[in-house]
Amino acid sequence: MTTASHQQPPKPPLDWRAVGLQAVALAAVFGLLAWLVHNAGSNLAARNIGSGFGFLKDSAGFSVSEGLVPYETGDSYLWAFAAGVANTLRAAIPAVLLATLLGFIAGIAQISRNALLRTIARTYVDVVRNIPLVLQVLMWYFAITELLPAGDSPVVVGGVAFLSKGGLAVAVPELSSWLALVLVAATVALPVLAWRATVRQRTAARVLALGVALVILVIAWVAVPSGWERPTQGGFGVSGGATLSPEWLALVSALTLYAGAYCAEIVRSGIQAVHKGQWEACHALSFTRPQLLMRVIVPQSLRVIVPPYTSLIMNTIKNSSLAVAIGYPDIVSVATTAMNQNGQAIECVAVIAAVYLTLNIATALVMGAVNARVQLKER
Repeated sequence: MTTASHQQPPKPPLDWRAVGLQAVALAAVFGLLAWLVHNAGSNLAARNIGSGFGFLKDSAGFSVSEGLVPYETGDSYLWAFAAGVANTLRAAIPAVLLATLLGFIAGIAQISRNALLRTIARTYVDVVRNIPLVLQVLMWYFAITELLPAGDSPVVVGGVAFLSKGGLAVAVPELSSWLALVLVAATVALPVLAWRATVRQRTAARVLALGVALVILVIAWVAVPSGWERPTQGGFGVSGGATLSPEWLALVSALTLYAGAYCAEIVRSGIQAVHKGQWEACHALSFTRPQLLMRVIVPQSLRVIVPPYTSLIMNTIKNSSLAVAIGYPDIVSVATTAMNQNGQAIECVAVIAAVYLTLNIATALVMGAVNARVQLKER
């Protein structure tokens, strides 16, 4: 027998008027889309411009100046778009990671008891957030290409890095593809496993576990490679190693500072959203400031931080499209070049939209799972 308190409330009757209005609205939307497709097809046919995505198999005929995906001039448009997507991720992912670290530090610094540190953090946030991002990208690009020394007289950092107008050349380990993949996977997985294994331990145990994981990774990166390819300075500039172009450096630097400022505000607001009774309880238990933040306040603030932080990641991925302003070959730059060559404007814009839509949906799914994990569970 079920009690009255456990009985389901009666369902309201179906409102056919509301259903009819929704059906009419949906039909109007599909009708508008059909008209737009028909109108675009008619205009393209009148101008003898082909339509469809068959051009993706054709030879692109243009070069991509840099990137992770090996690409040659004679490769197809599809492979050129793949190189552009890889370059977008090559700039967006480091920017998100660095902005997260910078934002977390600046966010905590904004509530610091040290007046100087608090003022510096708040000044950074206020200044960077109120300057347009495209202007910051251009400022970084002009600073790198104008203020740094020429390629024949670079700034040498420890003999393993050379910084000049030609970019940043760094030493890289000599690894096979599968071994590099294993090391990258271990670099990502080992700290996460160390953190999860000590999630119920004291802060000192967590720090020790992460330190041991870091030492293991450093030893692995030093011992596993058969050698290191170091950059060398020659008569015509720096050669050898891996070179990060001025365009990449300018884009990642601007995205990091800009997103880091917003991340700092997200972290600050999330921490201050925790009820003051939690702070007072920690003080009553004689918690130190780091213990208070890392063991009580920050874990509770994550339920407030994660949703806007998800939007920040998605906006940073989309903001990477400003790379076209300085000539970095991301997906927008590659698609624009393809559009100018073959006239397939609608298709190229559709490719750009599909790429950013896919990346943001994937980000939303991952961060949605993270958000569900950090929410407070009612008992």
